[in-house]
Amino acid sequence: MKINSEVLICPRFLAGVACLWLIGCSLGPKDLPMVPRMVGGSWTVAHNPDLGKYSSPKQQPVDFGVWQAADGTWQLWSCIRHTKCGGNTRLFYRWEGQNLTDPDWKPMGIAMEADPKYGESPGGLQAPHVIKIDGVYHMFYGSWTTICLSRSTEGKKFTRWLYPNGKANMFTEGPTAGTRDPMIIRIDDKWYCYYTAAHGEKGSRKGSVYCRTSTDLRNWSNSKIVAFGGQAGTGPTQAECPHVVKHRGYYYLFRTQRYGPKSKTSIYRSKDPMDFGINDDKYLICTMPIAAPEIIFHNHECYIAHLLPNLKGIQINRLTWVPEND
Repeated sequence: MKINSEVLICPRFLAGVACLWLIGCSLGPKDLPMVPRMVGGSWTVAHNPDLGKYSSPKQQPVDFGVWQAADGTWQLWSCIRHTKCGGNTRLFYRWEGQNLTDPDWKPMGIAMEADPKYGESPGGLQAPHVIKIDGVYHMFYGSWTTICLSRSTEGKKFTRWLYPNGKANMFTEGPTAGTRDPMIIRIDDKWYCYYTAAHGEKGSRKGSVYCRTSTDLRNWSNSKIVAFGGQAGTGPTQAECPHVVKHRGYYYLFRTQRYGPKSKTSIYRSKDPMDFGINDDKYLICTMPIAAPEIIFHNHECYIAHLLPNLKGIQINRLTWVPEND
């Protein structure tokens, strides 16, 4: 059964609470097909920030990450695009909240800019995603052509985790593929990194969801396309913000295909975390009118953060899961 509804919702996986999320989702009957649904009203936590000399009337907060720092405060870092920072116009900005349910978190300023000496493209920072692993916060992010990794012990200030060559770059799909939007989930004894990139010649590139695996976060497998095409389309931006969660025996892929007033994300459900459909919709269960979402599990409650339709901020709603036929 495929469902289209404005109350259905999709996530982007939260940092620091991966284990709690998996525990929460494992309660109840196993192998039960479910559908995520947004409930209640939303509250805006981040507005379009003042970037000082980098401010631009065209700037937009887009892909972001939300997590709870070691001191209990909530952190939100967003890629701000179309700024005056030069290069590809993107940088990371930070907000801080005392409670997840508070509106209007405090603007904390520019958090990070790309640095070419570490292999990052000028103005190319994209889509931060943070998880806590063995007491250390790990931030995965795009640098326009590659996926990189920084770390922090307190969850606010991050230091690039460099390779012996002095670069932060972990892997790429090529110099023109736009490798970006990473997210990480632990499955059995491996870390799975899902991300997007577009293959093909300029002007006809096709976007796909890719995945690589690792046991140590340093050495990564070859990539595999795990989702492509179908009703979401094959354009270079129609497989963005891939995000996978496991819930009651199934893996759910959330794939954003459009931003703005007509935002749209598709959700796919599969038993295999490396297969969500290639040129078909056999795993598609629903679509929803939101973009770049992320799930937050806190105090036995689920929440969903996603972009404002006007791309001028970020909002949060409560989230629930219901049986497919409800």
